[in-house]
Amino acid sequence: MTCRICKSATTEVVDLGKMPIANGFLDERQFKDECFFDLKTAFCEKCKTFQLVQQPQPEMMFHDHYAFFSSTSQAMIEHFGQMARSYLSDFNLNRPDTFVVELGSNDGVMLRHFANIGIKHLGIEPSANVAEAAKKNGVNTITKFFNKDVALEAIKEYGKADLISAANVMCHIPDLRSVGDGVEILLKDDGIFVFEDPYLGDMIQKTSYDQIYDEHVYLFSLQSVSNIFASHGLEVFRVAPQVTHGGSMRYYLCRKGKRPTEESVNHQQQMERRLKLDSMETFVSFKNACEQHKKDFLGLLTNLKNEGKRIVGYAATSKSTTVLNYCGIGSKLIEYICDTTPIKQNKFSPGMHIPIKPYDHFKKDNPDYVALFGWNHAKEILTKESAAGGGGTISG
Repeated sequence: MTCRICKSATTEVVDLGKMPIANGFLDERQFKDECFFDLKTAFCEKCKTFQLVQQPQPEMMFHDHYAFFSSTSQAMIEHFGQMARSYLSDFNLNRPDTFVVELGSNDGVMLRHFANIGIKHLGIEPSANVAEAAKKNGVNTITKFFNKDVALEAIKEYGKADLISAANVMCHIPDLRSVGDGVEILLKDDGIFVFEDPYLGDMIQKTSYDQIYDEHVYLFSLQSVSNIFASHGLEVFRVAPQVTHGGSMRYYLCRKGKRPTEESVNHQQQMERRLKLDSMETFVSFKNACEQHKKDFLGLLTNLKNEGKRIVGYAATSKSTTVLNYCGIGSKLIEYICDTTPIKQNKFSPGMHIPIKPYDHFKKDNPDYVALFGWNHAKEILTKESAAGGGGTISG
């Protein structure tokens, strides 16, 4: 495969097999037409970018039935509130002339903090249903994929941006060059571009291969982010690790030379050297760890089922699609998955077709074990469930 970023040759890392659309929850009548693709990953030793070999067309993943709403999680509501407050306090954005843009603004969970205090803002969200939810919350939103043309349209109507923010979005976009071009045009000379995404180092350390699915065309490191955006005249001046999504990194970029590089960048560079995130040796070890987890997890579920235990799943996440399909786990092992998102309920999981039940069904049930697919929200979930189903909890 040729690298999506620098066009150099890449080396395959791990092949997770045939995979459906991660958020493609479906009715029984849709089984026969379900789309699958080869979920393979590769690493570029030149620009140090970890990436998917193949990705479905964006319209297959982000559409008017998109199944993820940020505001369904109290932890995410609090996270995005903290993000908005930090922007306001750290960069003096509470001014009459401020203009804030968010890429992939979802249901407006972050931008509404700016809308509520009258700051000029624009959400750019490609999925129509969540964009509509944002508008209902008073957040100025357009339904488009961000690129150079959209940036020019925004400048014409609003002027240039003091802040361009994105959360769990940049890793979804295969053509980062077009995004970089748009940011380069839209950003004020002294503006900042901030984005956060699942962090490659956390995935490697935790063997959290469920971070790999159709939407995540990249998993970034500081080194890869620096290489990707250097050609757009942008440099990283601050980084901040986040606990969200099982381990993320927030990258703060500015035009080259406009802000001093902070110690957090130097510290993270040293950390990445220790983790050897620039070495194929690291990715070979990761591949072996993935294969071992598959063997162990499938073996555990099989043994419990052979003992007559009932196992259900908790949270029908995108991550669960990767785990279930990679490990070959269907409804014979996991009876159903409960989820609080209405658009997923009474449908079936992608690929393995496990029934998705409302949370109320789970509350009335008494399974022996619960596979926690939303493990990155474990603290929030376990606070809510003092004793999930009266049995043990398995981390998927």
